[in-house]
Amino acid sequence: MTDRSEERALFVISVAAELAEMHPQTLRQYDRLGLVKPTRAPGRSRRYSQRDVDKLREIQRLSQEGITLEGIKRIMQLENQVAALQQRVLELTDERDAALDRVNQDQSVWAASPSGEVVRLPRGSRPTARPRSRALVVYRPRRGGED
Repeated sequence: MTDRSEERALFVISVAAELAEMHPQTLRQYDRLGLVKPTRAPGRSRRYSQRDVDKLREIQRLSQEGITLEGIKRIMQLENQVAALQQRVLELTDERDAALDRVNQDQSVWAASPSGEVVRLPRGSRPTARPRSRALVVYRPRRGGED
């Protein structure tokens, strides 16, 4: 989770430019290019957060290493995409863990009936026996040897 204090828009453009060691016009250009998206105050003036200032410093570092602004923009897009994918992985992991918990708490087993349909049975029981049933009962032992 992100720190909300880094996201609060605190700085006017002149202060943000000073903190990032840039000219205010550079910040305006980066805003126009979509590299940094400051929030807007009611009078449409830009307000920069600490996260924005950190991003400006990173843009400056990459630029000094010879990366073009288009290259920097692409790098930032890819970093955002990676962050979004990492968040999705966490969400899916949580969903999987919750589903496994539900399965582990369920006292049922699944079996195939003689006709081939899958049926749910209480643990320890078998499908109703028909003459010489060839039903397959699927059993999955609990972890840790519980049973």
